[in-house]
Order: sequence, then C-alpha cells, then structure tokens
Amino acid sequence: MDFHRNPSTNSPSSSSSSSTAHHQPPPSTAATDNDPMHSWWESVSKQRSRILSLAALLPSGGSTVSSLADSDRPAVSLISSPSAYSLISSALSSPTSGSGSDLLCQWLYETFQSSDPHLRLLVLSFLPLLSGIYLSRIHSSDSSSLTSLAGFEAVLLAVYSSEAKSRAGKPLLVQIPDLSQPSLYHTPRNKPVDDRSRNSVGVLSPPLEPHLAVKSTKRAIIVGTALDCYYKQVSQMPAWSKLDFCKFAAAWAGQDCPCRTKFDRDDDDHRENGNGNSNGYVHISREDSGFSNGARSRDHDEEDYEDDVIKEVVVVEMNNLGINGDAENLEIKSVRIPLPWELLRPVVTILGHCLFGPSNSQDVKDSASIAIRCLYARASHDLAPQAILALQSLIRLDKSARAAATSSTTNATSNANTPRKAKKPEILLVSK
Repeated sequence: MDFHRNPSTNSPSSSSSSSTAHHQPPPSTAATDNDPMHSWWESVSKQRSRILSLAALLPSGGSTVSSLADSDRPAVSLISSPSAYSLISSALSSPTSGSGSDLLCQWLYETFQSSDPHLRLLVLSFLPLLSGIYLSRIHSSDSSSLTSLAGFEAVLLAVYSSEAKSRAGKPLLVQIPDLSQPSLYHTPRNKPVDDRSRNSVGVLSPPLEPHLAVKSTKRAIIVGTALDCYYKQVSQMPAWSKLDFCKFAAAWAGQDCPCRTKFDRDDDDHRENGNGNSNGYVHISREDSGFSNGARSRDHDEEDYEDDVIKEVVVVEMNNLGINGDAENLEIKSVRIPLPWELLRPVVTILGHCLFGPSNSQDVKDSASIAIRCLYARASHDLAPQAILALQSLIRLDKSARAAATSSTTNATSNANTPRKAKKPEILLVSK
C-alpha cells in the first residue's frame, strides 16, 4: 500500500496557513448591506423578476413588457412605456377584471408588498385607473348583477393598510393660522394678544382603523386613504396616470348638469344680464340649455338631447379656457357616485397638483381644469360647503394663471412685432 506523504505537513507555517484558510470568518452582512452596488443590483433583480412575471400574465403583449426587464431601471421603464400602459389598462378595464381570481390584481397586490420603492411606485401609478373602475362598477345601475370585485378591493386594502401603518394611529393635522397674530405677510389692525389657547388645529383625517374587508360604510375612507398615499408620490407619477385620475374625477361628479360655465364668472358678473360678461366668457343659461326651473325640455328625445347639451357646454367651456380638444374626445362613461368629504378631499388635493404642478403637461392641466368644474357643479347641487370653497378657489386660481399666461404671450408677440429704431453705429474717438 503506497502512502504519499505531504512534504509540507512538518512545516509550522504551512500548518498555520491551512488552519487560517479553513477557519476564515464569512464576510460581514453589514458590509454587504451598506454596499450601494449590491443594493442596486438586488433592487434591479427584484424588479426584473416582477416584470417577467407580469409579462407572463399578458400573453398578447408579453414580449413588449418582458423587453423592459432588460433595462437598468426596469420599473421606471415600465412606468414610462405607453405600450405597456395600454396593455395593463386594457387588462384592468376588461369586464371580467377585478375578481378574487384575477391574476393581474394578485400581481399588483404582491408587488405592492415589496420593500422596493420603485415597485410600489409602479403599483400606485395604476391606482387612479383601478379605483376609478372599481367605484364606477360598484355604483353602476346594474351593480346588483355585478361579479365580485375582491381583487380590486385587495389592492386598495393593501395600500390603505400601508398608509395606516405609516400614520401609526395618529390623525393628519393642520395648523390653522391665527390672523390676529402678526406674520411675514400681514400686520393685524388690533394689538395682538398672546393667547396660546387660540391656536387652532384642524383635523384633515382622523386616526385610521384596521380593516380586513371593504364594507359599504367604510368604502369612501379606504379609497380616500389610498388616494392620500398616491398624492405623496404624485410628483413622480407619469402623465397618463394623472390623466386617468382627472377623467374619472369628472365622471364621478356626473355629467347631468350643464350649468358649469356659470362658475367661471366673477362675483361681479352675477349682476350682469345677457349671455356675455366682462371677462369674455360665454354664459349658457338654464333656459338656453333646456333646463328651466329644474324641468328638462321635452321637445326632443331626453337622453340624446341632454347628451348634446352636455357636449356643447363642455366644448364651450374648453374654448373659453383656451383648452385644445374636440367633442369626440370627451366621450366619458359617467357614473355618478357618492362623494363624501373623506373621498372628495384627496381628490381635490390631487387635482390641485394636476393644475399647478410645474412639471405637468398642458393636457394634464386642461383635464384637471374640466374636472374641478364638474366637481364644483356637483358640490353646489349637493350643498357641500367645504368642497365649494376648495373648488372655487382652484377655479379662480386656474383662471388667473391662464389669464396671466395669455397676457404674457400677447405681450411677447406685440413686442416682437413692434418696429424698433436702428441703433446708430458707435463712433470711437481715438486721440493721436
């Protein structure tokens, strides 16, 4: 039997080195967690895995979605892809979507549970579409024969639970300024009184309770809280997500009131008679639109006549505001839904960003401008004072912003067309 002796066994140094190699401690996990490259690659791997699983659910356009997984920022690429948005929105809008067995809703639910912020942002970007379809179906006329919408509700509950956890059982508060105290912007007429008890605090949202199901009495607060979570990231949302939100906000208000143009008049314009006013806005009276004293004209078919009136009013409204568009693009399936303040408050807040966000496109601003007028008409009929004050403020600010933009454009054009005298050539005097 042959024995092969290792010549290095008698060497102390080799023995110690071998021992060190076998007992070397593993790399520190803290160092791995703090490595930005490792964190980035882990995030990209999660995003690619989720996007590939999404592509498997969209067989008609799975290749389009799966190609986005090869990007160095897969989630952002998916949010920015119009073709991917079209595929996902078509799947969410299908008549059979939203059930408890809907695989796309399950994908949205599981993706939102991820700790990756880009994946959560991806799910939130579809929240306006999902909540809009959900509320429209729930409150539709044939809701009695509606199938289960447990898939939509699971996603909404996931977003609601996340927001409730972040608030830690505390309400959303706002400090109401005391005008009797001086500030950077004003000095009170009367001598200020140092009374700390006068500091008032407003409650925007009460503490959130945990919910395991969407009940009819809690539906508004659950959807409204989910929209609060959407508003936190609204500056990062793509234009199509904001356009979806504005479209559904206008539809929720109901399109059965053709008197929205009257809300573009200033307070002084209410004293004027006729169809014109000092601001150049066209006023369509209730008699002209077929609504006199709350009774609809019956000279024509009621439904067709009302649709024509609504379309005419919206087109006039858009022309007054300088909004580009045509009547064919205004076809929105309107489903009037209950709008309690718990739901309307975040809606108005998001519309405010859509109106005045500096990075928003003109299409988003125009859609938000129409939506706030629809909601203002609805709030006026519902006699909701909080909504009336908030929406009226947005309408006036919108009018001021558009007037200022028109004025600056006119001034720039007039200055460009104004002839200017040619400057005399400069003569330099040089001493000899």
